[in-house]
Amino acid sequence: MTTPQDHHILIVVENLPVPLDRRVWLEATSLKNAGYEVSIISPMGRGWDAPYEVIDGVHIYRHPLPLEAHSGIGAYLREYTHAIWHWFRLARIVWQRHPFNAIQGCNPPDLVFLLALWYRRCGVRYMFDHHDVSPELYEAKFRKRGPVYSLMRVFERISFKVADVSMATNDSFRDIAVSQGGKHPDDVFTVRSAPRTEHFLPASGDQTYRKEAGTLVGYVGVIGQQEGMDLLVRAADYLVNTLAANIHFLIIGFGPARRDMVRDVADHGLDTYFTFAGPLYDCDLLAALNAIDIGVAPDPKNAMNDISTMNKVMEYMALEKPVVQFDLTEGRVSAKQASLYAKGNCPIHFAHQIDKLRKDPALCKQMGQSGRQRVVTELSWAHSELQLLAAYDRLFTK
Repeated sequence: MTTPQDHHILIVVENLPVPLDRRVWLEATSLKNAGYEVSIISPMGRGWDAPYEVIDGVHIYRHPLPLEAHSGIGAYLREYTHAIWHWFRLARIVWQRHPFNAIQGCNPPDLVFLLALWYRRCGVRYMFDHHDVSPELYEAKFRKRGPVYSLMRVFERISFKVADVSMATNDSFRDIAVSQGGKHPDDVFTVRSAPRTEHFLPASGDQTYRKEAGTLVGYVGVIGQQEGMDLLVRAADYLVNTLAANIHFLIIGFGPARRDMVRDVADHGLDTYFTFAGPLYDCDLLAALNAIDIGVAPDPKNAMNDISTMNKVMEYMALEKPVVQFDLTEGRVSAKQASLYAKGNCPIHFAHQIDKLRKDPALCKQMGQSGRQRVVTELSWAHSELQLLAAYDRLFTK
């Protein structure tokens, strides 16, 4: 019988540097603490630019960040060809240092199976970590399907076929693995993305972010085309100019649509009502999030968002913040009574839900406590960690 000490796991991620990718870092450190040797291949970026370093016993190999694809199959080919070349180059370096027994491919894109197939001849097993539904992500980002969408659907099916075991971020993704990916239910494990509750602790926060407003609304996450930031700006415009709310918005994060959002805020005359804090980490992130009164997730309802678990919602809940989001299937599964739900991708209804919480501190407190309790008892990383380790036990014993 083998033990974790007998195994070396190579984790491959393309769209975020590590340790900035919080899910991947939680997985890596949990595996390391369980006794596995862990190496990671990730892009550089956001201050994580060392080609190689060891953090908390995890070996991290980084390559230059490819340009994000914005349109067309040519752009995707350039981005992903760049990444794939570096995966093979760095995997060879890792192998020469110490051969690995498993590759964990974190999507998007659904292409790490190419690396897995190459090393399968050496007995290496493949764990598919299904972060995003890539075809639906493309559709949400570019608002069309076409040949790229169809190709992504093919790659998704191949990823499941090549994987010995797969991990899903929620039960909707688990259903996809079984029904569309053809995986046996025993080979699919739900490993939810969730914060460590011993780290995400409620506190007073840095109140300078409030700018003397009566209510501070916070957003943390990627500022991209599919995150609904335009809907948030329209909701803010209604709150300020129609409901005369004494309110301020704190936006934490980075992304390709940040410049567009800043311009949108200015076009609506809302500059003094928004603070763009940029990306924040660790204690700085907690100080900012703990200062907010309400956490928002303006991701619109579409094929991707409806079945996705939003990390920001889990983080708001862990810090006892009530949530406002659109009525998404997995959003309700995560938050339940800790959130109010706006209908129909309507920014006006979204604004009214924020206004309802703004006027009812008792409701805010009740919802915040409900969210924290739900995370602690059911959804924290401590629960996900057990599933992660069970998935790897299955990988190495099946």
